[in-house]
Amino acid sequence: MTEQGTPGGPTALRIMLGAHLRRMREQAGISRADAGYAIRGSESKISRLELGRVGFKVRDVEDLLSLYKLADADERARLINLAKQANNPGWWQRYDDITPNWFHSYLGLEMAAELIRTYEIQFVPGLLQTPDYARAVTRLGRGERPLPTAEIERLVALRKTRQQILEGSSPTRLWAIVDEAVLRRPIGGRAVLRAQLEHLAEMSRLPNVTLQILPFASGGYASTGGAFTLLRFADADLPDVVYIEHLTSAVYLDKREDLDEYVITMDSLSIAASTPRRTQELLTEITKTFT
Repeated sequence: MTEQGTPGGPTALRIMLGAHLRRMREQAGISRADAGYAIRGSESKISRLELGRVGFKVRDVEDLLSLYKLADADERARLINLAKQANNPGWWQRYDDITPNWFHSYLGLEMAAELIRTYEIQFVPGLLQTPDYARAVTRLGRGERPLPTAEIERLVALRKTRQQILEGSSPTRLWAIVDEAVLRRPIGGRAVLRAQLEHLAEMSRLPNVTLQILPFASGGYASTGGAFTLLRFADADLPDVVYIEHLTSAVYLDKREDLDEYVITMDSLSIAASTPRRTQELLTEITKTFT
């Protein structure tokens, strides 16, 4: 899924390079406007580059490094090579024609994350979905304009590829908190949901996966704004990100005050939810109702 030597793929590399360039600009005492002028761009272009939200032209990086007076030849070569690698297409770009642009950044961040904490109120988290459940969810999302079968299968394949981050010798850690209603909603039919519940029980036994259910019995709980995902990265140059998906767009939050609020909320949800052991018992109880 990743190219050799590119930790986390191009999205993560763009963020890392952008963070380096921002620190160098600030240390040099140069404004975004002046940096933008140096690369025949604008202040907003520098902002987008420093946030890793757009690709890098090697010429622009070379000009910025000269503007910031980087004298270390080895470091200069490393950063220019980083810019080249950051422009390589991610594996998910083969699905560009069937996925929205705002989702592509998330795919890159998900692949680069060391820890993913997610809270779901409607569907089983995508990283834990079975193919049949994923097909049913995909069909639901299209309403009266169903996708051709071939496109549905490609979207299911995309989801299966994403799930590979939970495998291997150094898998991503996933901590999912799911509302009980999700596990009782027979998306795809009773047989599909039963298989999905059995899969959840199996996945929750993995050492890198923690699953908690927010039971009806808990009453009210902290989050009232809907589902969200927190992504944490091993590299210090990659700030934590909150991802909130809407029907036609998504929001990415990385300001410290926003992150703190969502971390507090996620911690509160984990306290209100059933323990992982009790979650296993609840899964067994709920699965029996779909026999």
